This record gives sequence, structure tokens and C-alpha cells, in this order.
Amino acid sequence: MTEVPDRFFRHYARRRARYLDALDPVQCQQHLLLHLIGQARACRFAEDHDFARIQSVRDFQSRVPLRDYESFWHSYWEPEFPRIQNQTWSGRIPFFALSSGTSSGRSKYLPLSWTMLRAQRRAALDTLVWHQRACPWARPMRGRFFFLGGSTDLRSLAPGIRAGDLSGIAAATLPRWARPFVYPPRRLALLGDWEAKLRILAADSPGHDIRRLAGTPSWLLLLLRAVAAQVGNPPFPRLELLLHGGVPFAPYRPLFAPFLTGTRAELREVYAASEAFIASADGEPEAGLRLHLQHGAFFEFVPVAELGRERPRRHWLRDCVSGEDYALVLTTAAGLWSYLIGDVVRVLTRRPPRIHIVGRLQDYLSVFGEHLHPEELAAAVARAAATGGMPVAEWMVGPSFAEDRPGLGHHVFLLESATPLPPSAELRPRLELMTKTLDEELRRRNADYDEHRALQLTPPELHVLAPGSFAHWLKTEGRLGGQNKVPRVVPDPQRFAQIWERLSKGESLCAAAPTGPTAGTEPSR
Repeated sequence: MTEVPDRFFRHYARRRARYLDALDPVQCQQHLLLHLIGQARACRFAEDHDFARIQSVRDFQSRVPLRDYESFWHSYWEPEFPRIQNQTWSGRIPFFALSSGTSSGRSKYLPLSWTMLRAQRRAALDTLVWHQRACPWARPMRGRFFFLGGSTDLRSLAPGIRAGDLSGIAAATLPRWARPFVYPPRRLALLGDWEAKLRILAADSPGHDIRRLAGTPSWLLLLLRAVAAQVGNPPFPRLELLLHGGVPFAPYRPLFAPFLTGTRAELREVYAASEAFIASADGEPEAGLRLHLQHGAFFEFVPVAELGRERPRRHWLRDCVSGEDYALVLTTAAGLWSYLIGDVVRVLTRRPPRIHIVGRLQDYLSVFGEHLHPEELAAAVARAAATGGMPVAEWMVGPSFAEDRPGLGHHVFLLESATPLPPSAELRPRLELMTKTLDEELRRRNADYDEHRALQLTPPELHVLAPGSFAHWLKTEGRLGGQNKVPRVVPDPQRFAQIWERLSKGESLCAAAPTGPTAGTEPSR
């Protein structure tokens, strides 16, 4: 029965890939922006910014300033929330996607229109197009697509207006024709208790022909371990594609290897934010992620160092520079206009346009003026973990100030082990080595940190947590499962202290060391 749909999709994928390769990125993005402006002419935001006189990208950038979430919320959304109609987009907003992984712990309600939902579906389809081109043997219309997302039991804010995480909204609005190809079924997708849902899915899913699997790496690992405990490895022997996103995958790659050995599964990264489906890998990992040019999002790129200026330079695909890092700015078919999404990307190529996700703006750590880059932090944690022979599943860092010496302090790293912790006698010397390696790697990679370590910062403090510790903390925050992520950097010392206090009291916390700055870790310069 599936041979005809398979042939149809393979034919469609070949034609679609050729069409996308032939697109002029600049022309395509300019056309999309003007189309979005035309669709939104009836809303209040269009009147405030004189959309009727916008004829080009330059006109748009001169009339529409950069904005963050708080600016949109207070000026346009909060006064009428949740019945937002003709404010920043024409018509009524039917859904609000809840953001995740913020260091403040506060949820954001991001508007999601039907136009944007349809655009995200088309972007997801293009992701399968790239997979089909890379793996001609794949049969995308056979088996099930298992998306490990949040509950589809969305919260009703008003008649016809619902809120939940993006995965839940996508599952709840799935077209009828697509339902036979998707797992889990509605009765399981509706489950709101994440831990119970994971147990049920782990028990039920081996009975289905799972060919494609998608989700956040940390939650996918929990699922694969649970399934493997019942049926052995590989958990899904006919798996063809594993889609991952939300966090850098490199630290997770060796952890996934045992569950994929014996399958033909291809690993493919996607950049699917609550605001838009931004990009997908169309080739090897080092090639980066290819921007989705036609699917409801116009992209701008602002140099990170200029974000505090009154008029920072705003690039787009016509004039952004390959190899440069930028704060990503989105204009979308859900009423976001020149919106600072909070991510930093590196432009790799302009035709076709590919990017690399550097990290979150909030993941830049500079509490003491040390200006640590997200990639530097991640690389130092990875090096320390490798030195200590301890695979890390999750991690977080925050500041600690010296009570008796104002202005002085150090960084506290919380690392969750992916495997059970060894006995304390074996753990302590490994932690001392890991702390020393972490400090040395940061000093080697970052001159500002090295200078501050010599004058102001004491050695970092490192705690190792048992597997499941961050999941336990997320549960106490009411943010367990789905697309919720652990924030990497928490710069607010009070917020970080609250998180550390909860983690230290959690039942899943097995060991921590040391309790203060590790002695004897001053590296040679």
C-alpha cells in the first residue's frame, strides 16, 4: 500500500530539492518580507509604523526598530491578552507557544497564527526532502514518525484560544491525512504527566514500526534507555532518521551511539524555535544548517557587539558576512517584527544560506567582565568531562560572589553525569582534575577570563550531580519534559543560588564536590 506514496514523495523530493537549490536567497527573502507586510496591513502595528509606505527592506529597517519580547508584550499583547486581535498581525491569534529554557524561569507567550503553523509544516517537509536526497534508500511514507514532544492537552485561555509548548500545538493541529504516519496516537499524546507518559511510550512504542524519531537530545536519551531496557539494542531497529535540536549535539553523540548501532539511522539537526522553523541540516554536520527561506520568517543579522547601540547595523542575506557571528532577528507570519529571538548564529555561506548556532545571548557569561563565549564554555566543559572520564548529560554555570571581599568571586559549574557516579573516594580526585582542566581550558581560550583570573576571579567550583538531577529540578519548576531545556548560563546570582539550593535538596542528587573553590588549581600561565 505504501509503494505508491513512496514513489510520489521521492519524485516530489527530487523536484523540490532542485527548486530550492535554484532559489535566489536575496530575491526570495525580499519578496517574503513584502508579502508579510501586505498580509498585516490591517493591524495596529502596521498603522504605527506606516506599512503603506514600505517598498523595500531598507524602508522596513528604517521604520521598524528592533524589539524584544517585553517590548511587544507591554505595548501590543498584554492589554488585550489572551484575545489578541489585529494588534501585530491581522485577525485573531488562536495559539500561544510557551517558551522554554529561560534562565529567569518565566514563561513567554509567543503568538502563533494559522499562517505560521502551515509555514512550519512546510519547513518540516523540506527537512524530509533533504533527508531523502541524502539517503535515496529511505522510505519516508513507511512506518511511523515518533515525535517526543509535550502534551497535546493544551490549556484553554479563552474560547478558541489555547496555549502550550510548540510540539503540543503541532501535534494537536496535525492534519487528518498525516495521523496514520505519526506516533504517539492521540490518547497517549494527551497525557500530561511527563514521567508516566515516558513510561507508557517506552512500553508501547516497540510494538510500532518507528522509522523516524525527533526531540530534544536529553529526553530522547531517556526514552531510548527505557526502550532498550525492555527490548535490547537497538531500541528501534528500523530507524532511518533521528532529528535533534535545541542544544549542541556533540556531547550527546557518543551517548546515542549504542542505541543506533545496527540501524541505518541518519542524524540530522533542526533549528525549530517557538517563533519559527528556522533551519535544517541539508548535508554533513560541519556544513551547518540551511535557512528555510520561504516559510514565514524574514531573517536579519545584527553584530552582537552593537546590540546596545541606538542604531545597530542590521544586515540581511544581501550583505551579511560569512564567518561573522550575529544576533538573529526574525520577522514572522505571526506578528513578530524585527524581533530579537535571543540566539547568536554564525553565517557560514550565503548561497545557499547556511548558519551555525553559536548559542543564546543569555549564554554569554560576563558577570565579572570575563566575556566568556557560549562555545568556549561548552568546549571547556567537554574537555573537563573527557579528562575525568565522565560523560556529561546536562550542565549549568552561574556566579558566586565572595561575601567578605566585594567584587571578587568565582564561577560555579553544575555538571550532571550521564552514568552512575563512582564511590566518593574515586570521585574526588577526578573532580579535582576536572576542575583544574576546566579552569586551564577557559584561560587558554579567553584572554579576558585569563586576565580576570589573575586579578579578580578565584578558581571555579565544580559539582557533579547524579543522572536525573536536572530533570528533578525541572519537575519542581513545573517544566518537565517536552521541549523544556536546562539553561546553560544563569547570570543572576540570586536565581542561580535558588536553583542550586533546589538541586542540592533533590532526591536524585547523589554527590557534590567540592563545597568551595578547589585548592591547588592555579594553572601555570
